[in-house]
Amino acid sequence: MKKLLFSFLALMVSFSIAQAQFEQIIKPAETKKVTIKQFEDNGLAHFSYAVHVGDKLYLIDPARDPQPYYDYAASQNAKIVGVIETHPHADFVSSHLEMHVNQGAVIYVSKLVDAGYPHQTFDEGDVIDLGQGVKLKAIHTPGHSPDGISIIVEEDGKDVAVFTGDTLFIGDVGRPDLRESAGSIMMQRRELAKMMYRTTREKLMLLDEDVAVYPAHGAGSLCGKAMSDANSSTIGTEKLSNYALQEMTEEEFVDLLLQDQPFIPKYFPYSVGVNKGGAISYQAAKSSVIKLQENFRTASDAIVIDGRNQELFKKSHIPGAINIMKGAKFETWLGSIIAPNTAYYLVAESEESLDELISKITKIGYEPFIKGAFVYNETNGDRMSFFDQKEFDQNRDAFTIVDIRNAGEYADGKIFENAINIPLPELMERVGEIPTDKPIVVHCGTGYRSAAGSSIIYNAIKDAKVLDMSGAIKDYPKR
Repeated sequence: MKKLLFSFLALMVSFSIAQAQFEQIIKPAETKKVTIKQFEDNGLAHFSYAVHVGDKLYLIDPARDPQPYYDYAASQNAKIVGVIETHPHADFVSSHLEMHVNQGAVIYVSKLVDAGYPHQTFDEGDVIDLGQGVKLKAIHTPGHSPDGISIIVEEDGKDVAVFTGDTLFIGDVGRPDLRESAGSIMMQRRELAKMMYRTTREKLMLLDEDVAVYPAHGAGSLCGKAMSDANSSTIGTEKLSNYALQEMTEEEFVDLLLQDQPFIPKYFPYSVGVNKGGAISYQAAKSSVIKLQENFRTASDAIVIDGRNQELFKKSHIPGAINIMKGAKFETWLGSIIAPNTAYYLVAESEESLDELISKITKIGYEPFIKGAFVYNETNGDRMSFFDQKEFDQNRDAFTIVDIRNAGEYADGKIFENAINIPLPELMERVGEIPTDKPIVVHCGTGYRSAAGSSIIYNAIKDAKVLDMSGAIKDYPKR
């Protein structure tokens, strides 16, 4: 019944999008006095914002690295005087405390967060006056989190924009299942989903249709399930095209919202706690990582994260290493595979690459768990066999195929009929389910995750031949 409901609503949304396009999409209200600058972190699909009138600048949901904000403020001859957090973020660590310590910025956050850093509460009815008729107004918008707020920009008495944090996305709303074991207020997913229903209907959807919508995330984030790749919208456009804003009962909404949500990375609850207390500065975090000599000898039972290219890894690597390749999603998969407080070593092919990986790791607050980081370039380490596509195609039944895509991806279409589906975040705990009587071929959706998956299986099943299908998976269509 739920699948039918989703299909019906999807059809309705498609019709609404077509209708919106026919009506040329609702244009956002014009801003004459306030300047809004959007920043994007592609790796985490994270949007943050600078808002200013004249030389006083406020940041909303800033990322861990403060330099882009410092550079922008300098370019505008402005000073960062305030930072507003819409909620304690689960998917990245914010620089709000650093801005307070280094810039003297006031941190604004809901009293419900029970924040462990100096702050000023900012809740429904509270206003920050930017001058020249521009105000920032807080509204309580629970649903993704019980302590979430959105910030409305008012110019000369008219609402012109709203920063919705993780409550309202473009084409989606925030998932309601991340606060069952994290934060000062813990709440079950169905209760938060009900809050989201009321938040959208009784608050956000009542704003003028030309009010611009600026969310904290876009497509690729795990804080929702169906986000658009657009970086902004309007309330009117979202009412027409967003599946979650269509007419339905609260019970229908709750069932629909909870359906097919992506997995929860292991680091999410941990990052909520880091943000609630406030993180140390970005440069201090990077400097805290111990650099070791080239080709350092780790203990045989040590966890090693190897960020090199999969070809280099397969030719030679430290026995037992996990190959999470440096890429746009490195930090997400590190925090999905490795649990918080797990000590690990970090390996790269050069000092430059090592520094880049450490920067990525600080985004999720995992730098304290690095026992040491070093360059690895030995050629006589452990080896893995390379995938032979021709041999595989001649007799696929001669292989055990492991599909490490997420459950939702797998449900959307199988690639090989007899494949065993074990999502990558669950692989270390479920590797014992894989038969060992045949060579094991590991695939994902694009070839990135299979490097990590194949290395995990290779480490756990010593007597089996493990092959990473890698980018060859693109040659096989979904069924």
